[in-house]
Amino acid sequence: MERPTRKPQNPRFGSGPTAKRPGWSITALEAALVGRSHRASEAKQRLAAVIDRSKAMLEMPADWVLGIVPASDTGAFEGAMWSLLGARPVDVVSFESFGEGWLTDAVKQLKLDGLRRFEAPYGELPDLEAVAPDHDVVLCWNGTTSGVRVPDGGWIAADRPGLILCDATSAAFAMPLPWDKLDAVTWSWQKVLGGEAQHGMLALSPRAVERLESWTPPWPLPKIFRLTKGGKLNVGIFKGETINTPSMIAVEDALDALSWAEGVGGLEGLFGRTRANLAAVEAWVARTPWVDFLARDPAQRSSTSICLKLADPEIAALDEAGQNAFVKDLCGRLAAEGIAYDIAAYRDAPPGLRLWGGATVETADLEALLPWLDWAFVETKQPRAA
Repeated sequence: MERPTRKPQNPRFGSGPTAKRPGWSITALEAALVGRSHRASEAKQRLAAVIDRSKAMLEMPADWVLGIVPASDTGAFEGAMWSLLGARPVDVVSFESFGEGWLTDAVKQLKLDGLRRFEAPYGELPDLEAVAPDHDVVLCWNGTTSGVRVPDGGWIAADRPGLILCDATSAAFAMPLPWDKLDAVTWSWQKVLGGEAQHGMLALSPRAVERLESWTPPWPLPKIFRLTKGGKLNVGIFKGETINTPSMIAVEDALDALSWAEGVGGLEGLFGRTRANLAAVEAWVARTPWVDFLARDPAQRSSTSICLKLADPEIAALDEAGQNAFVKDLCGRLAAEGIAYDIAAYRDAPPGLRLWGGATVETADLEALLPWLDWAFVETKQPRAA
């Protein structure tokens, strides 16, 4: 196959941390309040601005609260689980590696009574209609490692007694979230907006707040998970008074990402960018016989974590180790050429490729990448056929 000539301007297609917003440079952080206390009034204003501008952009209901918490999305979601669960039976929805992690926490760490598992293999969703409305529910909205997303909230009862805990780290800012059907929603800065890692965001509905103030979990709560004070919501956390010391450099970067997002049309602009990225890959997959989507149902196909499997009969016939070796070789060729970095499938997922299609990725760069994928496939397969 003829070697392509056009290269992506930005070869960063990895799924986390993801590409910075277009045009980003280190000068965007010059105003960061380094060397200042995060409890100084100027610093708290910056932290509160991240909260307020995120709520506004996501069109979050006014009666929800949003806070900045430690340890990225992992800390945010585990904080929600440790603080909210245990009052009711729990249904855990698991269809990729992070959902499997939350299931492990629920079973082995929290040891929840009345727990039910709703599991599906990579590329599929379990039967969401079977989830009980009077149970609390734990799920990922978008499968970061499977390329499968929950298409809508129609399966969630509006009058449900239970709470819905939603890990939305690769969904927030990229696809609609039905706020009226959710109760605790988490994400991190390092995904769709391309911010720096470390800090997480935790959004709580009034129903979730009521649970916090009426339920005391039977297990010890680490300091970084404590959301109440004297039996009431610790409102300071949701005004920028963080539990532990935040990075003011990361905060400045989050504000820069929000400013960029506002400039490209806000939420609808971000949605449009991710849809365009998925459309470019869909058109390529439709004409490319050696690859296919891991997600079986197009309606459940993620527009951010675009996961692909190897469909070439000869390569697909290899065992898992052989397929992984093939992918490693293919990705190594692309990285050596400066074409694409970090695009192998997640380590626990089936062998294949994973392309980040979030809003900070330019569609033109994805379109430039795709012929290189074909080239790398041919170059990688030829020595095996020789």
